Amino acid sequence: MAKAWLRHWPEGVPQNLTYPEIPLSEVLTLTAKKYPNNTAIIFFGKKLAYHELDDLSSRFASALVSLGVKKGDRVALFLPNVPQFPICYYGALRAGAVVVPCSPLYKERELEFQLNDSGAETVVALDLLYEHLAPIRGKTKLRNIITTTILDFFPSFLGVLAKLTGKLKTVPCPGTMSLKELLAKHGEAPPKVSINPRNDAALFQYTGGTTGVPKGAMLTHHNLVVNALQVGSWLPTLREGGEVMLAVLPYFHIFGMTVAMNMPVLRAASMVLQPRFEVLEVLKAIQKHGVTLFPGVPTMYIALINHPETGKFNLRTVRLCISGAAALPVEVMRKFEAITGGRLVEGYGLTETSPVTHCNPLDRPEKVRPGSIGIPFSDTEAKIVDIETGEKDLAANEVGELAIQGPQVMAGYWNKPEETKYALRDGWLYTGDIAKVDEDGYFYIVDRKKDMINVSGLKVWPREVEEVLYEHSAVKEAGVVGVSDPYRGETVKAFIVLKDGFEGKTTVEEIVRFCKEKMASFKAPSQVEFVKQLPKTAIGKILRRALKEKAAK
Repeated sequence: MAKAWLRHWPEGVPQNLTYPEIPLSEVLTLTAKKYPNNTAIIFFGKKLAYHELDDLSSRFASALVSLGVKKGDRVALFLPNVPQFPICYYGALRAGAVVVPCSPLYKERELEFQLNDSGAETVVALDLLYEHLAPIRGKTKLRNIITTTILDFFPSFLGVLAKLTGKLKTVPCPGTMSLKELLAKHGEAPPKVSINPRNDAALFQYTGGTTGVPKGAMLTHHNLVVNALQVGSWLPTLREGGEVMLAVLPYFHIFGMTVAMNMPVLRAASMVLQPRFEVLEVLKAIQKHGVTLFPGVPTMYIALINHPETGKFNLRTVRLCISGAAALPVEVMRKFEAITGGRLVEGYGLTETSPVTHCNPLDRPEKVRPGSIGIPFSDTEAKIVDIETGEKDLAANEVGELAIQGPQVMAGYWNKPEETKYALRDGWLYTGDIAKVDEDGYFYIVDRKKDMINVSGLKVWPREVEEVLYEHSAVKEAGVVGVSDPYRGETVKAFIVLKDGFEGKTTVEEIVRFCKEKMASFKAPSQVEFVKQLPKTAIGKILRRALKEKAAK
């Protein structure tokens, strides 16, 4: 059954690709030289050409060097999808720094951990997020705090309107530097930094992996260039310099970063940036800008096909869509394709693989297997191994752990040698996902190893939520599991044993509110059940399996 997927290989897609030995930032430089006047970014009507994006990222690189940033230093980006993200992302790489993306959803606890674990000394933050950064800046190694406002790259007329109406205010950020002023001040070309693409990290992308402890996956320049090329090559009808990408997947997430930023820059596409997913704004953007590419997660497509206003918009420009991060319901795929006339297929990836490794073929509809994550990308190997040892290769339709090998696989976890050794074995990445492969080489995700909860493609680890719950004065014991949710795929449910004297006095709403104040909202329990006791093993370990069974009743 070796490489059975080759029998269904998409036409026009090379089985093997040639990858340039260049730093990731060079991708922008080359595109700017070839297509200088093509639109790179569209942001609420404001447009930046590729030569402008290239110049601004170069200015930021010069600014970082002037601030003492050296090769290998970490630069954190605490930004949503705004033009400042790609500007600072490619600029930091050009200065030789390692980028550390931080979710704009993070609260103080999560942000402090990631900044300290990565060793970041410089951060670029949106002013609206500074309230979460200010209380912890003294607890980190931060030397340079650079802030920016959403108005910095707004169309001038919208900026004036926002200021006049007061609907969009800037937030004072004392003791920080202005990104806008730094860019204006540094027009000189940055010093050239020697980068070894295969060995030098470009990114510390944080993930829970298979153990629940947040870890920084070290992705090299080569890893990220490779995956951008793999994704672009998988779209056989993609027109270089002629596509319009809807960038609503968050850039801080590896899926959005590669598929909606690095790949479009590589292929000189226009990127329509959306700071967050709002159905009407997305519908308007697709129609107004003639969006042709729309990568997303199932919850986005579900929201679009069910919105009462969808029928009022022309979505027929949408040609190619890859859904990832969670299982794509077959009915959702069919309805979305009927509305747009385009193709929507399911793919698969994980942070440790930059991220995409599998996808359904896009050349002919009959090659799509509903419910399958598809077949491995160019130059990518995949197999199913036994769960117990990981040493036995399993046959078709046998269920085991998915293992992957390819040039997009990470170098390892930052400062986590034991975790790296566990995940990377004999040249294979052990994903922690339970899967099977059919006789034709199509792969299917069956379940997830350990206890990770998948909320709209975002990872939530029970232990992290439980730690917060135990800080509440009324909580004696807590057990957290994921439960099925028709919209998010899964949602977080907490089973709580209250301390004596708190029964009848503590409410579900109080617990949920407490958690949302301590962590990103998607991690907080949406369901809470008070119980007399939690199921446990003989040695006192909480049985999450039993809690999941109880929740399913």
